[in-house]
Parts: sequence; structure tokens; C-alpha cells
Amino acid sequence: MEKRYQVFISSTYSDLIEERRYVMHALMEMDCIPAGMELFPAADEEQWDFIKKIINECDYYLLIIGGRYGSTSADGISYTEKEYDYAVEKGLKIICLIHKNLDAIPSGKTEKDPEMQKKLLSFCEKAKKGRLVKFWEKPEELQMLTVSGLNYAIRNYPAIGFVRADLVPDENFISEILKLRNHITELESQLETISSNAPVGSEKLAQGDDLFDIRYSFTIEDKNVYNISIGYNVDKHNAVSSFSWNSIFSTVAPLMVNEASEKMLETQLNKLLYDTNHDNLSEKKQFTNKKISGFSINSNDFQTIKIQLKSLGLITKNTKSRGVRDNDTYWTLTPYGDMVMTRLIAIKRNN
Repeated sequence: MEKRYQVFISSTYSDLIEERRYVMHALMEMDCIPAGMELFPAADEEQWDFIKKIINECDYYLLIIGGRYGSTSADGISYTEKEYDYAVEKGLKIICLIHKNLDAIPSGKTEKDPEMQKKLLSFCEKAKKGRLVKFWEKPEELQMLTVSGLNYAIRNYPAIGFVRADLVPDENFISEILKLRNHITELESQLETISSNAPVGSEKLAQGDDLFDIRYSFTIEDKNVYNISIGYNVDKHNAVSSFSWNSIFSTVAPLMVNEASEKMLETQLNKLLYDTNHDNLSEKKQFTNKKISGFSINSNDFQTIKIQLKSLGLITKNTKSRGVRDNDTYWTLTPYGDMVMTRLIAIKRNN
């Protein structure tokens, strides 16, 4: 939505009429709203409250300093400096356009009173500190300096600004948007709650400490029997091991914190079978001094494990798009699965 910014132009008046005209022209070309002493040419105490009200409504403050300090109030401070101090107090972003060489200004546009000259120089020094300051010499330079200074301020210190009333949504429209946002928030909360709980009906499925028999195969390589054509004698054996569903899930879950391919899951389950059975098999008499390896889960049991964990709401297929050559299937934890994994694996504190 396009904004227009109101800019307060502060300066002495009679000596800077031409300069102010250049500045106002630049502001209007930028679709800004100029405000200044053209609205209140008489600077006096009665006007001061009105001046402050106008400054309060502005987005930016532009100060032009020439060769005069300007008319002063009862406290001896010029109205231009009072406007500046008030803009600082209100936190407006200030752009200062200060004459480059005060000594080169025609005598008709300078202060004759030494005290006023001193106040002008002091005001210039104050305005230079911590402000966006640009220096000018000829009135026509002010147009370009105003555009560049204000563009910088708008870009780096965006203000509230104004928009046309017919472009602003009415109260009913805003109210409807707020209702929809609240409804979306409620739905997201419900979805998070649902996804963090076990699926309805899953309590009837085997899970937790319930056991599942995993069929697997392994190979035995006999180093004492060597065939010149096929090498050492290798036999394939089949066996069965029982694991709880918690144990199975704890084995594969860490792989799916981000995602895991089916090959990765199968490899991890094969490692579980090796770690669980290798040492026991090695102690059996018929396998003494023989190499036991090649543990491989039964393909049907591997499929059953995937289906069971999916049915329990612990894992789901990852739908992230992939390259044409990647034909593998990837799995990831559900929010509920992540919670169950954390509960099973996280290290508990010793009491």
C-alpha cells in the first residue's frame, strides 16, 4: 500500500523564501506532504502549541540553516531552534541542510548582532551532531539534497506515513481477517495436538513391550574346508529372534530425525540382529572357529515392521521431491514418533 509522508520544514523565513520553495517543490515531486511556517507565518508564543501539534503529525523533520538565527521567544531561543529541539524530543528522523559557508552569504541575509551570530554558530554545531547533514551553497542545490536526504531517511528509517482512506480496509474487513487468523491459529493448535498423539484405534495394535519374532539369515564360513573352485565353504542358516516393538523402534528412530531411506533402515536392523546374536552363535559348538556374518532380515518381516510403525503413527513417508534417478523410499518421524523416541532414548537422571 503506497504511503505519503508528511515533512516539517523548519527554517527562518524571510531570508530563505526561495530556498524553502525549492525544498517544497522537491517534497511535492516525491508525493510528500510539506508542512511549515507557511501555515503559521507569525512565530510567537500563541502559535507555539499549534506548531508542536503540526510537528507531532509529521513523519520527518527537515531543517534549513542559512545566515540568520531568527526571531526568539521570551527565553532567548529562536523558534527555529525550539522546533528542532522539539523534533529531537519527539524522536523524529531529522535531515539538516546547512549552508556551506556562512561568511559568503549576502549581508542582507545574515545576523548583524554578535550575540545572535554566536547563537547561530552554536545552533549549527548542535544540529551537526548525530544527524543526517548535507551542505548547500546555492538555493537550487536544495532540491537535489532534499530528495537524496529524504530517500535515505525513508529507506533506512521508515515512518508511519499516510494512505488514502479509500485504500484502507474498513473495520468489518479487518475484523473478518482477525477472525480468520484466530481460526487458523486454533486449527494449527488442534493439528499439532492431533499429530502429537497416537492414532485412534492404535491401542489395539501390538506395540511397546509386545514381542515380535524377526526371521533372519546369516552365513557361516568354514576356514577348515577349502574348495579350489569356490573357495572356503560358506553355508547359509536361518534363525528367529524376538524383540519388543520399543526396542525395534529405538533402533531405527534416530535415523529418521530428518529422514532415512529404506536401505538405511534395513541395514540398521541387520546390525541389531548381528549385535544381538553374533556372540551367542559363536559359543555354539557347531560354529566354533567359524566366521559368522551376513546377517539379513527377512524381507517380509522388514515390510511388516514398516507397516506396524506406520500404523502406530510413529513414522510416515517423506514426500520431499527428489531427482529422477532417486527411486528409493524415504521415511521420517511423525511429531508423535519424535515424542516417543525422546521418551525411550533420552537419558534419565539418577535419583
